[in-house]
Amino acid sequence: MTQTTDTPTAAEPMGRFERLLTLWVALAMVGGIAVGTVAPGLVQAIAAAEVASINLVVAVLIWAMVYPMMVNVDFAAVAGVARQPKGLLVTLTVNWLIKPFTMALLAVLFFDYVFAPWIAPEDAAQYIAGLILLGAAPCTAMVFVWSQLTRGDATYTLVQVSVNDLIMVVAFAPIVALLLGVTEISVPWETLVLATVLYVVLPLAAGLVTRRMLGSDAAIEAFTARIKPLSMVGLIATVAILFGLQGEVILSKPAVIVLIAVPIVIQSYGIFALAYGAAYMLKVPHRIAAPCAMIGTSNFFELAVAVAISLFGLNSGAALATVVGVLVEVPVMLSLVAFANRTRARFA
Repeated sequence: MTQTTDTPTAAEPMGRFERLLTLWVALAMVGGIAVGTVAPGLVQAIAAAEVASINLVVAVLIWAMVYPMMVNVDFAAVAGVARQPKGLLVTLTVNWLIKPFTMALLAVLFFDYVFAPWIAPEDAAQYIAGLILLGAAPCTAMVFVWSQLTRGDATYTLVQVSVNDLIMVVAFAPIVALLLGVTEISVPWETLVLATVLYVVLPLAAGLVTRRMLGSDAAIEAFTARIKPLSMVGLIATVAILFGLQGEVILSKPAVIVLIAVPIVIQSYGIFALAYGAAYMLKVPHRIAAPCAMIGTSNFFELAVAVAISLFGLNSGAALATVVGVLVEVPVMLSLVAFANRTRARFA
């Protein structure tokens, strides 16, 4: 049967391709940087395919990753979410009452104190601003991929992401304004709207149409099993493109990249531990707990990058910090996916 919020399903064994996913992603990182160095014209062409700070090539690949999970969304089970509110409560508490402020604290700690001997004060201020933007923008699209890899409840994950996005519309600008000390934040609404349409609305509609065409649960399961490898291929291709687009920056400023990555990595593992641990203590089922922790751990990098560019400029340290968030996210999230899968049996 398809997953619902009421009926737990046995976890399928991971295929050989999935078990080696970390290796494929590592090769994609190296390959992306190599392509960006050897064929800069190709990378520039891909970078030019952008609307409202969203790269359309990457958007298509993410759509391909999200679509298989959307096929598993059962609208008849949405009402069941109300009977299990703890997962949603953990997600919203961590995302909006904890994550932005701990990211700001870590950014100030590292760049104003720990890294002060190596970073000029004006550069440090820029990096802090970029990290704050990342911390205030929880994930929209990629969380569907992480949920799928942890055998998450597709319907519950959709509700979590949707509620999170609604809150982001009203809370993102005030939180960023408070932490940055800026009186006016120009939110790129076209980025928010386009990302929601591309990553949620369109794949959800396609998934709904597919479910109706397939009809039975058995047919739906067989179909999703066939297209699941395409989702992983989309993830690998996305990583290669992202690292290709930023290959020049990685090679020219490796030390700065590492310094910026330190608070991001600490924040990611810390937020995951907090959310995952809270879900465990509240006896939230694993199929809800894993995506619940993933949403706050990963970031809506398109929004963060867009705001950083609009506030501080394309070549600013703030924009660089948000880009480092993109580069760090995939390997960190894959490690957390592996941890969540190993600890599944500990949950009720």
